[in-house]
Amino acid sequence: MNEQLKSHFQSKASFKPEEMNLIDEYFETKEIKKGHFFLQSGTICRHIGFIEEGLFRHFHYKDGEEQTGDISVEHSWVTDFYSFNKGLPATVSLQALETTTLKVINRNSLNRLYMASQKFETFGRMMAQEVAERATKMAMSLSSEKPEERYFNLVKNQSYLFQRVPQKYLASLIGISPESLSRIRKRSYQNLKP
Repeated sequence: MNEQLKSHFQSKASFKPEEMNLIDEYFETKEIKKGHFFLQSGTICRHIGFIEEGLFRHFHYKDGEEQTGDISVEHSWVTDFYSFNKGLPATVSLQALETTTLKVINRNSLNRLYMASQKFETFGRMMAQEVAERATKMAMSLSSEKPEERYFNLVKNQSYLFQRVPQKYLASLIGISPESLSRIRKRSYQNLKP
């Protein structure tokens, strides 16, 4: 059953039981082992996924180096919307940092789901808007905040990532080297001492 996914849909809009049953018809369960990919750059994105358990690192290459752009955790949607919608190669890779279970839907099934219930089409627009807002917020943070501010925002809003994500990926997410992240963490720890 797709209980987490159904709960997520119900939290955003009021769906009738028969509409909720469409989730079982159109979504399927997929498990991605730790270190494996839901999507690799250069391939066409064929699915949208809803993370039930686990997390993904979003990264791309810049000057031959991996740059972590985001971390998606439980109850988040993951995809490369541009690739998914246009059928063009993805520019981002989505790698599982833990064995991750998600519910996935392909483009044809998503279009059939939209035709079966307009509420799902409305929800699809809301989902795309949430993903776009998150990307905009991340870009604004990188362009306007100092590394220390980005670090403290991460600690304040997503402290659990420090137990689940290797430091090198968190440093890349913040836009600094792992050594700089170590220095910031050390300074913040020292400032907390009485």
